[in-house]
Amino acid sequence: MTPTAGEDRDAESRREPDIGRHETTEERADRLWTDLLQELRVAQTGVQILFGFLLAVVFQPRFAVLSDTDRTIYVVTVMLGSATAAALIGPVSFHRLLTGHRLKPQTVAWASRMTVLGLVLLFCTMCSALLLILRVALHNALALWLVGAMALWFLVCWFVFPAWVLARSTSEDETSDAHSARGGRPDS
Repeated sequence: MTPTAGEDRDAESRREPDIGRHETTEERADRLWTDLLQELRVAQTGVQILFGFLLAVVFQPRFAVLSDTDRTIYVVTVMLGSATAAALIGPVSFHRLLTGHRLKPQTVAWASRMTVLGLVLLFCTMCSALLLILRVALHNALALWLVGAMALWFLVCWFVFPAWVLARSTSEDETSDAHSARGGRPDS
């Protein structure tokens, strides 16, 4: 059965503006959801391993001899790990509770925000866990410097590089648009 002219116009009106793909809002939401699930699988595995390690630490004999400062760092790290797990598992619950309500684009948007929050919390958890481990291993101020350097590296890898690529892509798009607007003539 071939679509009528009216059905063709309806389908076209549901399509996103030309952004390089020709997909409906629903198709785009499905694609973005699949991408997000793949990202979450990677992040959740790391969080589960880290959190399992953190939960086991309290049952080690050496835990009893930790200083009050190190115990405080441990408690903060466990709480951050719990918050990270909640934020990175939250999108699955969000999707499950909203499935069938025709809210896929909104679900993807909120799940994406929760994932970014989870990554920020994971950054804090990693830094806190590193601080605890290095304080116990080194017993000196070098631990803070090493954690600071690693925190900077995490920030660069997780946030600065993507922001740089996005900014560069945006400026290239603007340059390309300006070039097209002049009829493809180079600047004089």
